[in-house]
Amino acid sequence: MQTDLKIAVLIDADNVPATQVKEMMEEIAKYGNPTIKRIYGDWTKPQLGKWKNVLLENAISPIQQYSYTTGKNATDSAMIIDAMDILYSERVDGFCLVSSDSDFTKLATRLREAGMLVIGIGEKKTPEPFFVACDKFIYLEILTQQSEDQDDPKEKSVPRPQVDKINPKLIRLIASTISDLADEEGWAFMGDVGNLLQKKQPNFDARNFGFQKLTPLISAINKFEIEKRENQKGRFKLIYVRNKAI
Repeated sequence: MQTDLKIAVLIDADNVPATQVKEMMEEIAKYGNPTIKRIYGDWTKPQLGKWKNVLLENAISPIQQYSYTTGKNATDSAMIIDAMDILYSERVDGFCLVSSDSDFTKLATRLREAGMLVIGIGEKKTPEPFFVACDKFIYLEILTQQSEDQDDPKEKSVPRPQVDKINPKLIRLIASTISDLADEEGWAFMGDVGNLLQKKQPNFDARNFGFQKLTPLISAINKFEIEKRENQKGRFKLIYVRNKAI
């Protein structure tokens, strides 16, 4: 994973809670350097007043967008126009679109067509067309849970209602991905499996199922074999996985 990429972070204030900005920015930093950070909304509205301290603490620039017409989302239009301006300026390598609104589906698609990395962040209610248009989509609920676990380690053993259950659909997805990459003996490198899973399903994340990494998730499913091999180029062992014989 490259962490030197320049990323433009564009946030829809109407669709994201102010309390989750810290977790969002920490997550984005895993993928690159957020060189442009803007948030869009009608800052004359009282309900957006709680954003003030959060924006100062995270150096995010608020962009004023008045609601000219009832029922029309002017914030979406402002974000889309800015995104295209930034794209043509050639100052960034990727975008992070923070919203749960499907109106950004076409924008995500257009940015990817231009060769940009596109990361989406939003709630689990986000419509499928938007998250499949991104290279990766991260759920806000997972970031919130992760932050709570770090604050109180004892809470790690307590089941969270937002954690998805391991289901047959997930198992089939993992099994088919391993088969796609397997050598003659059925083994596939875990890193390649993770990358292909992400391409097949942009909202795939081991944290959605209560695991911090892919390897523990697959280990918890009694359908796969895992093997650790010596790495001639480093001190960390290489992890391979294959489907168990039926």
